[in-house]
Amino acid sequence: MTAPFSIAIPGKPYEGASPDPYWFSTIAPRAADAALATDITCDLAIIGGGFTGLWSALKARERMPDARIVVLEGGRCGGEASGRNGGFCAPSISHGISNAMERYPREADRLIRLGVENVEALEADLERYEIDAEFQRAGKLNVAATPWQVQGLRSMAEGFAAHGLPSAFLEGDALRAKLDSPVYSAGVFDPTYALVNPSKLVEGLRAACLARGVEIHEGTRVTALKKTKTVLRLTTPGGMVTTARAIMATNAAEPLLKRFRTAIIPIFDYSLVTQPLSAAQLASIGWTGPHGIADSGNQFHYLRKTADNRILWAGYDAIYHKGSGRDAEMYHREESFDRLAAQFAQAFPSLADVRFDYAWGGIIDTSARITFFTGTALGGRLAYALGFTGQGVSATRFAAGAMLDQLEGKKTEASELSMHRRFPVPFPPEPLRSIAVRMAQKGLAHEDRTGQRPLMLRVLDRFGVGFDS
Repeated sequence: MTAPFSIAIPGKPYEGASPDPYWFSTIAPRAADAALATDITCDLAIIGGGFTGLWSALKARERMPDARIVVLEGGRCGGEASGRNGGFCAPSISHGISNAMERYPREADRLIRLGVENVEALEADLERYEIDAEFQRAGKLNVAATPWQVQGLRSMAEGFAAHGLPSAFLEGDALRAKLDSPVYSAGVFDPTYALVNPSKLVEGLRAACLARGVEIHEGTRVTALKKTKTVLRLTTPGGMVTTARAIMATNAAEPLLKRFRTAIIPIFDYSLVTQPLSAAQLASIGWTGPHGIADSGNQFHYLRKTADNRILWAGYDAIYHKGSGRDAEMYHREESFDRLAAQFAQAFPSLADVRFDYAWGGIIDTSARITFFTGTALGGRLAYALGFTGQGVSATRFAAGAMLDQLEGKKTEASELSMHRRFPVPFPPEPLRSIAVRMAQKGLAHEDRTGQRPLMLRVLDRFGVGFDS
């Protein structure tokens, strides 16, 4: 079998589409939280108002009911990576079972258990704080398009079984009952996966924080971070924040501290969302259930339905811009939208005439180890979490707890994992960085076409450097 997707541009069915994420349209407009306009002193300052920052604030309030906790967000809460993703809520903190077994074999059982427990606790938190994030244990269907991907799914199912996790390997009619596409020939269904509406999750976390006395300042970018003998000082355009401790939850943005700027790179990911579809249209592709779907290539798609029966179709392209560019115009890339539209028509011929109402891009904070990492800096006064590599919707909650443990000097299962104790392999400086990324992506595409992993990638695997899906 040749590569499953060929490129044939069917016009521009996304022409006129909104460049904002679909999720933004599902929340009520609101006034921005006031920017910081004076100097303040607090017990805990949190830099960033996305998933990581808001979970950190809420979990800190649980531990410190009387503390002054302040969130400083440069734009609007959830306006960047947290509001631009697909809303897949993984029962994993290690980028999947196979990654846990390959990179952390001694801790694999613990990582897998903690990932499952984290999603269960996340669901309980949403109920406790009455957050309507459209959370649903819908499950995830992993699908294969080539013989080597089918074999990979068989191994995936075996890994699930070995760790006592439920799954089902599907072919033929059983697969077509969940998805009927000429591209995919097998699947593994994971019932433990959940889906959320990212923007509703952000707004719910924000409201829960505000209701419990957390102060949130939007439009307040931290431009400098300095340690004195006793405190940290955070510079913003509106005032100085003096704090005993801080959390850096900036993720995909350029890190404030230089030491972290080689630990992650910004990878751009692109999404299309269709017009609302009828029950008959969805039945024509066998997708009548609520589950999300992802295919099995290194260059992979992820897709899901929305509450109003649209299909989000995203992924495949993973674009690095030279110099770790993060400019706003990079959120729109017609070449990627063209490719996604053509591949959608190929995967679902009966929907080839469907138009897309939304087309946007977002940034993934990618580490060379695939998994996120946390730790402390500046004499133990600053905690950080970075490198979620596209798996942050649920893992950010776990990272928040780990950071708070580390700030308090607590040795817990969360804080003592080896994925936190070892800093990831740094990315090289330019121009070597761009060359390395291009070579790795070329190797991944070769593996998708042939099923053979190139020598360079196998060598990197041995050193724990992750270029994978």
